[in-house]
Amino acid sequence: MRVLGLAGSPRRNGNTDKLLAEVLRGASNSGAEVETIVLSELQIAPCENCDSCFEAGICKIDDDMQDVYKELMLADRIVLASPLHFMGLTAQTKVMVDRCQSLWSKKYKLHIPPLGDEKIRKGMFVSVGGQRFPNLFQPAIATVKALFISLDIEYAGEVVFSGIDKAGNISLEPGALGKAYLAGQKLTES
Repeated sequence: MRVLGLAGSPRRNGNTDKLLAEVLRGASNSGAEVETIVLSELQIAPCENCDSCFEAGICKIDDDMQDVYKELMLADRIVLASPLHFMGLTAQTKVMVDRCQSLWSKKYKLHIPPLGDEKIRKGMFVSVGGQRFPNLFQPAIATVKALFISLDIEYAGEVVFSGIDKAGNISLEPGALGKAYLAGQKLTES
């Protein structure tokens, strides 16, 4: 089993990265092969809404997103990790999501599997937010679920923590890293 972690935080080794690392450690210790893509290290242009992908399901923009497409196709499980920015995904994460328009096109315009086959894939969302109020994560979760639906990825839940703003504070949240580790183990179950 191959588990892909998409690290969407612009701040390296921050709270979201720590949670993602624990999810992937849990998956690895359950026998999965894990891979992490750090989105802030890639050159991904925004979607141009040119509709060229309607022809063959291929994005005309030749940049690092081509590697992300390949990794998504190889993955059995996807862990999308992004801290909240104004209750949504980070810009680095959202540009990657928007560039999945070509995969949406495969599914809904061309009627072919968006990730190249029909194997069962599952995905999870990992996030932290600085505020503490009801429904803090709902806008971001809606975007992640929309992405996963478009890619035929079953939504397997989320690991989210509110009131976490300062770098490193996730380590002070009782049980947070353990919860992430267990979520990674559970994600790899058949």
